[in-house]
This record gives sequence, structure tokens and C-alpha cells, in this order.
Amino acid sequence: MGRDPPVVTATPPRPAVDAPAGPDGGPGGVPARVLRAVPVPLALIVMIALAGVVLGRVYADPLLTRLTAGAAVGSVLVSVAARRLPSWLVAPLSVAALTGWTLLSLRLAASHAALPGGLGEVAADAARNAIPRLLTAMIPVEPAPDTVLVPVVAAWLTGLAAAEVALRAGRVLLGYLPPVLLYAGALYVVGPNAGPAVGPTVVFAAVAAVGLAVPAGRAAADPVAGLAPAVRAAVRLRLLAASAAGVTVVVALAALLAPVVAGQVDARPVDPRRYVEPPQVESLDENPLIRISGWALNPDQKLLDVRTEAGAADAGPPRIRLAVLSDYDGVTWRVGATYRNAGRILPAGEPAPGATTDPVRQEITVADLTGKLLPAVPTPREVTGARVAYDPATGTLIRPEGLAPGLRYTVASVRERPDMNLISTANVPAGDAVARVLRVADGAPEQLRRLATQLAEENGAPYARATAIADFLAEHYRVTADAPSGHAYPNLAFFLFGPRNGGGQRGTSEQFAASFAVLGRLAGLPTRVVVGFEPKADGPVRAADAYAWPEVLFEGVGWVPFDPMPRPDEQPRPVEEDFRPKPEDPPPSEVPAPTVEPTATPPAAAGPDRRGGPGGPGTPVLVGGGFGGLVLLVGGLLLVLAALRRSLTRTRLAQGDPGRRIAGAWRELTDALRLAGHRVGADLSAAEVAERARHALAEAQAARVPTPHPASGGEVDELAGLLNQVAFAPGTATPDQAERAATLATGYVAALRAARPGWRRLLWTVHPGPLRWHR
Repeated sequence: MGRDPPVVTATPPRPAVDAPAGPDGGPGGVPARVLRAVPVPLALIVMIALAGVVLGRVYADPLLTRLTAGAAVGSVLVSVAARRLPSWLVAPLSVAALTGWTLLSLRLAASHAALPGGLGEVAADAARNAIPRLLTAMIPVEPAPDTVLVPVVAAWLTGLAAAEVALRAGRVLLGYLPPVLLYAGALYVVGPNAGPAVGPTVVFAAVAAVGLAVPAGRAAADPVAGLAPAVRAAVRLRLLAASAAGVTVVVALAALLAPVVAGQVDARPVDPRRYVEPPQVESLDENPLIRISGWALNPDQKLLDVRTEAGAADAGPPRIRLAVLSDYDGVTWRVGATYRNAGRILPAGEPAPGATTDPVRQEITVADLTGKLLPAVPTPREVTGARVAYDPATGTLIRPEGLAPGLRYTVASVRERPDMNLISTANVPAGDAVARVLRVADGAPEQLRRLATQLAEENGAPYARATAIADFLAEHYRVTADAPSGHAYPNLAFFLFGPRNGGGQRGTSEQFAASFAVLGRLAGLPTRVVVGFEPKADGPVRAADAYAWPEVLFEGVGWVPFDPMPRPDEQPRPVEEDFRPKPEDPPPSEVPAPTVEPTATPPAAAGPDRRGGPGGPGTPVLVGGGFGGLVLLVGGLLLVLAALRRSLTRTRLAQGDPGRRIAGAWRELTDALRLAGHRVGADLSAAEVAERARHALAEAQAARVPTPHPASGGEVDELAGLLNQVAFAPGTATPDQAERAATLATGYVAALRAARPGWRRLLWTVHPGPLRWHR
């Protein structure tokens, strides 16, 4: 007998769809095919790039937007170029390209931020700290390696997933899901730190609609072509009913969700930064005022080396600020700052009206200064050579990694000198905005209140009150290096009113600045304490230059420093000459107890927690949530693929006339062979395919422990015979034969799948190949 005639393994012949011939002779022509193939990839690129545009609104430079746009273009084009390659090759190729683009992005960002170190060091640091630094960075965020890494990688992976689903699997709407999630994530990260993204959102929706509206590369076949008239009418009715039900569901959801969405338009978005703990400091950095006495006892200790590169030389060496302390609880002055990771450029505020501004640029080298506080001339505008975190409310800088001997950095600052003509008549602000620097802790000694009241009654204007307090302290107290540290209420009361022969009425700049600030608040002045250095000239800054001074806030002028320190050539007058507290008339038998000098600073009370929103989850919770979301996304994708595969099998085996169902059963067999690694060529006859199927099943079962199964290799010949009958005698197949073909195909596929290893059986169920393999 001769060999069986060739058998077409596709569905029975369908009516050809006429298409106009293009210039190349092919249907539609090359330009038409290109025009149909371009819109979807272009839509994906634009949608991903728009997510970068939205996120870039909180960045100080367009570098991030450019890098995410490059990631969008690269990821989608890699998938387009590799479209004819096996799907398992696309991900490794794309990840390799992602690695190259990420390294290039990190190099560009490091160069832009002027960060020291090689590419490997920069990349390792960015990989360790990318997420916390992105969520604790100061707004506007400077594009640095650790603040661009996550957006660039997320944009690339989004493009890879979207292109594979939309282009390779042909599910455009499902392919839009990754860009939509990326866009929503960008909006969430921005939070309330930028205006509404109305323009990008409208463009995003319009581009997505265009990608869906463009027809596919090939004309879709009529789903009811070739059916009997009665069946065709029933199918059309079912399609119409399904479409109507879908439209009804969409309209109902729109009607239910529209009021909810509209109600959120004016709502303030949640800032995710409140859930992440900002950089923290130790107690010595939270209250550096207690270091003044230690530095006073070691005046020759070299703390810094300063070289002024540019500035107003005529004004003399500028003061260098270490920290600003705004919170006082009756025991301890604290910085109370919320630090945010910052780039080189720091937020710039408007100078006070009439103030003279001098640019100052200094190169500072750390010697024996320890801690995390970073000295700088107020107000810093640019820092290079050190990664910093900044508190805009106080102007305090820290280096989260801590200071180290030899650390060298450059600070460009703007030194403001207020207009003295405005200060004398300026008022002081009040209200909730300045409640922090007006707060007087409970337990203030009565003597402090009486002294503040006396000085305020004698001087009405705010500037006159502040000057009177400074003059009172300068005229009645002495500076000594061996005064004990302490600025709690008892310490200040002893400093102000203790007997001179018992150690009272003398102290360091710690007591002078703290006393001025407390008396000022009792007199209604918003005050704070600043710790820093007052060098005599460029060069070494020693412990003797350490200094604390008070500042008062005036409307329209800003913070103005005052000097309550005594003059070196003046002898202090006794306090009793100018301050006589009212007698309290004790009983005659009561003998006043002698005043005793405090021997130790009272323990610091726990201050208010200013690290962020209460009860917010930390970084591990956010990372775990992100990982869980990724697992859910992958699991959902696998479930969708498994559902599509089951739907395809049911369509092949149960829908259509018997001939179509037999052809569908044959396709199930050939797809199973292809999934098992035995691709069937179109030039083989049905008998040759059946022979290969028998050998494939035998080899698979021999490689594993034989498992009895109702299907055998011989039954494939029966299915091949039914296919030949359909091909050479159309219309002769019966429904019973179609059922038999479905049973044979199902049994063979189950037997071949059961012979596969465990993980391959799972992959068999969700493999997207049968959904896209051309027939």
C-alpha cells in the first residue's frame, strides 16, 4: 500500500478574507502591516513613560523621566525584536538588557549627583537602600542612584510583562494591566507632594484607547461562518446577550463607583513617607547643647578644618551652625527634627524682605568631631562630597552614616543679615504655626516667671524685650569653663538665682542661651537655641570655638540671633541690685533652707515621638506587602492562563459540527506533542504523526515508573483514521465519532502529561503556547 496522503492538521478550510494587494503584492502591503503593528507597542511605551512623568514631578531634575522613558522603549523593543524567538528566551534577553540599562542609569545618576566611589560601590549601596531612601527622600528628590534604581527597574519589568502579554499572547487589554499598576504606584508614591496629574492621566487613557481601537494585523474570522442557519442564529443571539450583559455590568459599576471616585477628587492623598521611619540620631545629636561644657574643658581639641572658598570677606568669618534646638520640655532642649534624605541641592526659601544676603562657600574637613550632625553656615543650599539628610523646619543637616575623621565636603550657603531698621518695630508671630517655639513646659520656677514678667513690663516692644533679656544676662553673670552642664529648670534657677559663693550665677554659653530662650518664651517671644562654632579665622576650628546662642523669630524679618554673653572687660553686677522677688512671708518659726547647688542634671523626660505617623507599618511590612502583591499578581496571571487553556480545549472538543470537533481533537494531540518537545511538521501525514505520538508516549513512560492509563499508543491510529475521514470525506463524520475522537485525544493527552516530571506537569497546564501557535 502506498503511504497515506498528506493531511492538513488545521481546521477545515474557511472562506478566505479578501484583502487589497499592496505595493509588494501581499495583502495590505508592507506599510499597512507596519502601521497595524506599531500602535500597540507605541501605546505601551507611552503609557510606561507617562508613569515616569508622573513620578518625576517630585524630582528636582528631568533625569528620572528620561531614564524611565528609556527603560520603557528598551523593554518593549526587546520583546518586539524577539517576537519570533521561543518565549522562554525573551525573559533572559530582556533581563540582560535591563542589567545594562540599569548600570548606565546608575552611572548617569551618580555623575549627576557628584557621588564619589566606583560603579560597583554605588550600585551595591543603591541596591541595599533604594526603597527606604526613595520613601524618606526630601521633596524635591534629587536623581541619585538610590532614588532612580527602583523606578527604572519597575519600568523595564512592566514593559517586559506588558509586551509579552499584549504582543505575543495577543491579549492587549490584559497587557495594559502592568502599565496601569505602575502608573497607580507612581501616583501613590507622589502622594500629596505634587498637584493633580490631570494632563498625564488624560493622555494615558487616550493612548490606551487608541491601542485598543487599532485593528489587529489579520482580519478576524467570522465566529459563525460555516454553521447551519439555525445554529448561526442561536450563536449570534448568545453573543448579543453576552455583549449586552457586559455593557450592563460596566454601566452599573460606573454608576456605583462614580460618586465614590468623585468624592475623592478633593481628598488629600496619603503620603507613603509617613509609614517609613526617617534617619534617626543618637542622644548627643538630639541634644548637642550638653556637649558645650565638655568642649569648654578641652579648648585645644581640633574638631574641624575650614577653608572659605567664596563669600563676603568684609563681614568676617561666618558662624558655623551645628544644630537648631526648638523643643524644650523643662529638662532637655532637643532638635526634634524629621530628617529627609536629600541630594546636593537643598530646598531654598525666600529671604526676608530687606535682608542682605551673602553667598558663602566653604570646604570643611572633619577632625575629632563625632556624631552625625554636619556643620554648615546657615542657610545651606548645596552640599557636595557627603550624602546628607536635612530638616527644612530647623535647617539642621546630618550625615546618616556618621562623621569620620578625614571626611571632606563642600557647603554652599546663603548668609542672611536682617535689616536692623525693621527689627526695632517688628512684631512677633503667634498661633499654631509657631506654637512649637512658644511652648513653655509645665513646672517653670516662680522666680523665672517673675524675672520674665519684670523684664517684659519694663520693655513693651518685642525687640526691646529680647534686648533687655540679653542685657540682663550679660550684665549679671560670669562665664566659666568649669561650670557643670545642665539646662533643666532647677539648673537654670540655680544659674540665675544661686549664691555666687556657692557656685551660682556662672556658667557656659549653654546656660546663657538656655536661660535667654526660656525667659523669652515666658515673655511671649518665640525662641530657640542654636549650637555651633564661631571661628576667629579660616583654618582649624577648636573646641574653644564651640558656642551656643539664642534666636528670636520676628515677623517679616525671620530668625534673629542675640548675644547674652557678658563682655570680657566688665564686672557683673549682683542680681539682687536689679531683681528683688516678692517675699513669700514664711511663718516666723520657719527658717529658710540654704540653697544647694544641683549635683547632676535631672534625667531627660521622654519627648514627643516625631518620627512619623503613629502605628504606621515599617519598611519590612512594606517590603513584605510588595512581595505579597507580586505573588498575587503572578498567581492571578497563572490562573488566567489555565482558564484560557481550559476554554480552548472545550471549544475544540464540544463546539461545531462533528468534523470540526474531530479536527479540534487532533489539534489537542499535536499541541500535546509540541508541549512534550516533539514538534509536528505540516508535511507529515496523519499516520506518520500517529507513529511519532506512539513513540513519544512510550519514551516518556519508559523514563518514569510505568503508570497504567486507559490510553495507549495504539489508539492514536484510530484518531488518525477519523481525521483522514474528515479530510477526504467531508460531512460523513457522525456525532458519536466526534465524541470518540474527543475521548481518544483526552486520554492520550492525559497519559503523555502524566509521564512528565512534576514541575513540567504544572507548567503544562499554564503554558501559553497553544493559545498563540499558528495553525
